[in-house]
Amino acid sequence: MTPLRTRHAPAPPMADPPPRGPATDAAWAALHAAATAPYRRHGRFAWHFARGKLGRDPVFRGLIERGLIPAGAHLVDIGCGQGLLASVQRVVDDTVAQGRWPAAWASPPVRGRYTGIELMPRDVDRARAAVGDLPARPVFICGDMRQVPLPDCQVVVILDVLHYVDPAAQEALLRRVFAALGPGGRLLLRVGDASAAGGFAISQWVDRLVTLVRGHRVPPTFGRPLADWVALLQRLGFGVQPLPMSQGTPFANVLLVADKAADTVAAGGAAA
Repeated sequence: MTPLRTRHAPAPPMADPPPRGPATDAAWAALHAAATAPYRRHGRFAWHFARGKLGRDPVFRGLIERGLIPAGAHLVDIGCGQGLLASVQRVVDDTVAQGRWPAAWASPPVRGRYTGIELMPRDVDRARAAVGDLPARPVFICGDMRQVPLPDCQVVVILDVLHYVDPAAQEALLRRVFAALGPGGRLLLRVGDASAAGGFAISQWVDRLVTLVRGHRVPPTFGRPLADWVALLQRLGFGVQPLPMSQGTPFANVLLVADKAADTVAAGGAAA
């Protein structure tokens, strides 16, 4: 494989979040209801988990209303669980087609492709049963994120799962993500800030509890201070913008918007 020569991408400019009000709240409520509806026919747990996750976790609305996922992108969702983002993508397409996209929100991530990677077979089964037959034909892969080959893509989303592997494995996966992303591609990585002791401890405790409720073994976790996460991503060639992403919760979660430079080139070659 030809090594890449990278220039540090500049930190992506992040606009302030759009103002919220009755109209955007109603739009989000409608999107929430439509995106979680497919899970209802596949059991109470799948439906209630989808409703709780999409309704209480600020990251999903943050991704959509800020326009952090571009239109037409192939999105790889690592640690996808039940495939909520695939369902959200489908509802975004429907909302735009019906002319109901709020003017206050950024451009919608329409016409996207989706590949989800998840370690837990039961979660993959629920994802395939609930949203595997959507018109966009999302792909769900059951496997270990440390081993599953990553397809070429424009966006990678990793929410709250990277701390389940040790630091060496974290860096190895992020290197593979960088290689899979095309020039100008984007990684959306949410992590806990280990330097915020109280919020980080609470998030780890809740994380373990949810893992147990879902019937999974609780593995050891490997957190980092926010500054260390940013330094690692920059060393790999990303430009990084941290966004607080735990509003309304007691956690210390941060969304790292990490962009790959559009002028990344192979050593001795032309722009990739």
